[in-house]
Amino acid sequence: MRNLIIILTPFLFMILVNELMRPGIHEKPYSIKGITAMNSNIRTVDKCSWNCHNDTRFCMDHHTAVLRPYFNIVNPFYFGMIYLLGATGNYGLANILFLVILWPLTMIILLVKTLNIQQKIIGLKKAKSGIHL
Repeated sequence: MRNLIIILTPFLFMILVNELMRPGIHEKPYSIKGITAMNSNIRTVDKCSWNCHNDTRFCMDHHTAVLRPYFNIVNPFYFGMIYLLGATGNYGLANILFLVILWPLTMIILLVKTLNIQQKIIGLKKAKSGIHL
């Protein structure tokens, strides 16, 4: 049950946040290749939109005050990842497979394994000290 909760919680949280934000979006949704997104593609300095995905420099100039001092550290990884995803020949599919499925799944598996090991350590310590549950 614990593992199922760990797997589902991030996805349910993401859905909850998206659905709570949806009523406050009044701009026309962005559409590309027959897929309609929740957000618009309007270029505005007030908030991010799909324009930030399509024009990263604009977003970096207007929406990233907190990260600005770290661009020299973050940008090589960020743009390197974009380059690698694009090098697959299908950026969209690679993005979904790697960033939406494989990376989160790997993090969840590692978290579950860590918790399982911790549980075994606690069990061994209790057994060694003579405490039985």
